[in-house]
Parts: sequence; C-alpha cells; structure tokens
Amino acid sequence: MEITHGEITLINGPNLNRLGVREPGIYGTATLEDIEGNTIKSGQDLGFAVDCHQSNFEGELIDFLHNSDGNAGVIINPGALTHYSYALRDAIASISTPCVEVHISNIYAREEFRRHSVISPVVLGVISGFGIMGYDLALQVIARHVCKKSSL
Repeated sequence: MEITHGEITLINGPNLNRLGVREPGIYGTATLEDIEGNTIKSGQDLGFAVDCHQSNFEGELIDFLHNSDGNAGVIINPGALTHYSYALRDAIASISTPCVEVHISNIYAREEFRRHSVISPVVLGVISGFGIMGYDLALQVIARHVCKKSSL
C-alpha cells in the first residue's frame, strides 16, 4: 500500500533492546527487531511510514518525541520510565502529535510500583498486556484517530 497518511514514530525505552533474552516468561521471545519489522509492515498496510527508535537514555527519548511533533502519531513503550519520568510525560504533553502508550506485559497485574503510569494522563490511551500485538493495536488506534480527524 502507498504511504498516504504520514509518519508514525515508534519509540521504545530502556531495556527494550533486550527483548527476546530479557525475562522471556514475561515479555516473550520476540526481539525488538521483530517488533520494529512487524510494526513497519503493519503501518505500511494502513498507509503509514513507521520510523523506529529505541534508547536507554531519557533525554534521547525526549528528543525523539520533540522530533515527532506534527507526525500522524507516536507509539511509545516507555519501559520503566512509565512510572516516574515526569520529563517524558511533559515532552508528550508538549507536542501536538497523538500518542499511544504500549506495554507488552499487563503492568496492572504486576508489582505495585508498575501499576501507576505518569504517562497515561497525556496520551490517547494505554494498551497493556497483549504482548507484541499491542503495537499493532496502537497502529489501528492512531489510524482511526487520523482518519476521523481528517473527515471533520
């Protein structure tokens, strides 16, 4: 399919570069490269280009967000920064791009400290607990959001 709806930025935070080897009982065996490849393909099927980024550094994640301002959407898995990064939360709030927060595991069924997100109040929604399928679900949410907005 032709890229007709713009660009979606995919951002994965700390330790997500270790997917596939890090706690496979919780996060599965798919690698970050698998997730990025699948998301790029699914994005193309929906008419979006997907630009993938990962960093273990909070400031880099903030730069990725700032650089995505004006894009069709952002899919972000902030990793552990979900629970305490007010800087990341403020970066999301500072851009006009709609963002969807994704977590591979169900953060609400895990340790108490993982059950609170400082990010969720400034995103369209949170997809948690559906494994890597959550990234495809986030693409669908952004696609519907973009199409709804363009038909107004």
